[in-house]
Amino acid sequence: MGTPGSGLARGLAITFRAMTRRAHTRQYPDHPPELPPRSRGVIALFEENCTVCMLCARECPDWCIYIDSHKESVQAEGAARARQRNVLDRFAIDFSLCMYCGICIEVCPFDALFWAPEFEYAEYDIRDMTHEKERLREWMWTVPPPPPLDPLAEPAKEVAAVEKARVEAVTPVGETRTPREAPESRPARATRGDAGGREARPEPTAREPREPGAPRESRPGRVPGGKAGNGVAPDAGAETTAAGAATDAKAPSDAGAKAEDAAAEPKPAGDATDAEAAARARAAGNGTPDQPADPAPSASTTPDGTAE
Repeated sequence: MGTPGSGLARGLAITFRAMTRRAHTRQYPDHPPELPPRSRGVIALFEENCTVCMLCARECPDWCIYIDSHKESVQAEGAARARQRNVLDRFAIDFSLCMYCGICIEVCPFDALFWAPEFEYAEYDIRDMTHEKERLREWMWTVPPPPPLDPLAEPAKEVAAVEKARVEAVTPVGETRTPREAPESRPARATRGDAGGREARPEPTAREPREPGAPRESRPGRVPGGKAGNGVAPDAGAETTAAGAATDAKAPSDAGAKAEDAAAEPKPAGDATDAEAAARARAAGNGTPDQPADPAPSASTTPDGTAE
């Protein structure tokens, strides 16, 4: 613990030092304060932008905004019938209830409400704190201009639309703008043959159109039978290799082996061969299926030629 009374002594020392300094007090109202541009002083109304959408009155947490309007018909040029438009009759804000949250300014979709840095609107009667649209319009002339945009930022939509319209108005009719120059083509990438010593792949060539009725060319790497080959195109004049000669030599033996396998393969019970069918036909009709049976003799004869 410190010495009793040391805290009081330090506090009195600070008081004595402040008493000996010169005070830097701005004497209001002779010297008005310099407020930042976004100070929340009073709400200003730009009546031309108001469409009576009622968003500000519905979103106000204090219900201090009062709006009255009526509808009128406006005949537009070229329209078949008149259009309905809302006309603002009353727009009032009760600043005795307002808590300066700024929600009404944020939700306004057409920029009809703004913050003004004015704060000198105190009244002796609380009923005079309700500002009608005429007085709210007067605060509009005290709204500071918006800060400049960042030099590297994109221009506002309104500015871009005006610039586009100006360019289109200056450009003569029928004249087109000069297109941007195409960027230079990039150098071709190195092939595998250049880097790893392998042979580079050939560039694909476009196929020539085939005439109607002409036979379709076989693809490289496939044999005429439709099965994948060893990469040799089916050319009649190509040189035969040792593998091709061995294949030709094995062809008869393969055919004989297939015939023996077919003969040794058991056949189903209900399937008859051609020989069995012919035998049954001869037994039934005394002939073959292709040749009709002989007609029966009228009388039997003996070997010596006499009739029985």
